[in-house]
Amino acid sequence: MILSQRKTIIGVIGAGQLSPQGEEQAYRIGQLLAEQGAVLVCGGLGGVMEAASRGCAEAGGQVIGILPGADATAANPYVTLPIVTNMGHARNIMIAHTAQALIAVAGGYGTLSEMAIGLKLGKPVIQLDSWDLSADAIVALSPEQAVTAALAAVLKGTRDAERQA
Repeated sequence: MILSQRKTIIGVIGAGQLSPQGEEQAYRIGQLLAEQGAVLVCGGLGGVMEAASRGCAEAGGQVIGILPGADATAANPYVTLPIVTNMGHARNIMIAHTAQALIAVAGGYGTLSEMAIGLKLGKPVIQLDSWDLSADAIVALSPEQAVTAALAAVLKGTRDAERQA
């Protein structure tokens, strides 16, 4: 009998254009996720997505890129598993559904939509210098806090589900 060992999947969402600080934060988040054995899922393009993907890939992790277009080669070079959707912004829904928790770094309206969808689905959403949804999302002050909060929330949800089963 083969037992499946599913990995934790954490979404990293955020700005397509970002500051040097945002790039540093996203890179570190990706790195920390890989070090913890988690898989990173993102939109697969530039900005926060590329910085987090680079951090994750350089630390030996896997990166799922859920792309808005019809061409896998549009993915940033650090995406290990490109998923072509040809759905434009609607792919944000797929990112929110795929991730067990979401970490938002900076970001515009696309990030806001992913955060809102995640919250609507009951997923943990962690914000790091992003939209202020502190009434519903977890506020992190560093990449380390963001990753710790995301992984802890997923673990808590898993334990709660096991108790209810």
